[in-house]
Amino acid sequence: MMKRIKSNRIVTPAGLFDGFVYYEGKTVVEVSAADRPVSEEYDATDLYVTPGFIDTHTHGGGGFPFEGEVEDIVSGSLFHLAHGTTTICPTISAAPFADMARSVENVALAMKDERTLETILGAHMEGPYLSAAQAGAQCPDFITPPNPDEYLPLLEKHGDAIARWSYAPEHDDGSFARALTAYGVLPSAGHTNAIYDDMVRAEEAGCHLVTHLYSCTSTITRDHGFRRLGVIESAYLSDNMDVEIICDGKHLPPELIRLIYKIKGHEHIALVTDSLALAGTDLKEGKMQATEFIIEDGVCKLRDRSAFAGSIATADRLLRVAVTEADIPVTYAVKMLTETPARIMGLKTKGKLACDMDADILILDQDFFVKQVFKNGVIV
Repeated sequence: MMKRIKSNRIVTPAGLFDGFVYYEGKTVVEVSAADRPVSEEYDATDLYVTPGFIDTHTHGGGGFPFEGEVEDIVSGSLFHLAHGTTTICPTISAAPFADMARSVENVALAMKDERTLETILGAHMEGPYLSAAQAGAQCPDFITPPNPDEYLPLLEKHGDAIARWSYAPEHDDGSFARALTAYGVLPSAGHTNAIYDDMVRAEEAGCHLVTHLYSCTSTITRDHGFRRLGVIESAYLSDNMDVEIICDGKHLPPELIRLIYKIKGHEHIALVTDSLALAGTDLKEGKMQATEFIIEDGVCKLRDRSAFAGSIATADRLLRVAVTEADIPVTYAVKMLTETPARIMGLKTKGKLACDMDADILILDQDFFVKQVFKNGVIV
């Protein structure tokens, strides 16, 4: 039977709409002001109704690491689902390749687990083919150049469980990026010291995304007086390059978020949490592997406070920061969490409220906190 959600703040591709979201089973049937017979109605008057959030870069949450066992991946996905993330890419950091491969196998099992409610799109491999000079919180001991003897067997066996792969284009002649695209995996330039020529080669090989812009991405340098563009400027220059940003209000200040938005526009920006397993926990200090950390000011820091150690954001926080701190209109901020990442990841039935789209729907209060989550038309 048909059901509907009533609101005067339905976020659609055309803007805010006053009316109803009609859905049946797992699918949105119509968004209109027409009054049709339904079996159930949810009154969300004065509340925002949006598509489900899509987070393509998160290492865990609620105390559950996505490099862990299947139970960790299931529990971490459900933690983020409660904060509005209805589609997620569990992220696997650089480690010995055999360990990364085992993590992919666990993601593949979690994808088939009914408890995850079809939230997992596939793994995001963040390494090991990165730049040691831009390692950030990644362990430089595990960073290597692309090795086809490693990645080709993994792609052959579990390519359908890998959604995207971040790598440093300066270490690739284009063969790695082309191999990824051949298996339907999205290449993304991340943790990279690439210059403009490297980025042009990467784009020609199928790389059209930059991983967390301004976080471990190169900028303009000089070589004997001659200036060379880095990843940041190359991303701005290319109309075909999308970027993701950690919009927690800490990794990037609001004025820098506004600058990126002004240059790239909502059509080419995806908001990501890049959250640690610590997100949503009460921990204030501890160790990650051998790295001591503290949590304060809404972010995870190294013990000596010399640098950030990672994000503790959830997707709803990204929206609050974009709207209330970076002054981005709510319709466009929502698109950067829904429609834009759906387009980047090739998801044809997600990311907007319209006919024949998946009934992944959120109800948010006026401060953008999640009040209700519908996954495939079912309240979770």
